[in-house]
Amino acid sequence: MFVVSSAFRISGRYPSNCTSTTAPIEPVAAAGVQQQYEYEPDEGEILTALLPRNVSVQIFRALLENVAGEFGAKMSAMDSATRNAGDVIGKLTLQYNRTRQAMITKELIEIISGAEAL
Repeated sequence: MFVVSSAFRISGRYPSNCTSTTAPIEPVAAAGVQQQYEYEPDEGEILTALLPRNVSVQIFRALLENVAGEFGAKMSAMDSATRNAGDVIGKLTLQYNRTRQAMITKELIEIISGAEAL
């Protein structure tokens, strides 16, 4: 069984993952020596209990990775939107101040022109 999901990466990219969820079942022999293990309950009952748990944990991990990726993407988007809003506010403030200064200058010119006319 394979689980395909997205994974959260710090760099801002969210690649998809494909991971195998089955664990190795065959015993590992060291230097040609066959090791025997005794299980209580027997091996079949242990595998019957553990394999569904393993699958559910792998699916849960994939779901958590997906949610973490989504939240990371939302955080990055909100950060970009905040920076862009700050840039827009700065440009609008500059435009407002220039327009206000132009109106003040125009009024001063009108006052000076009226004083010279007298």
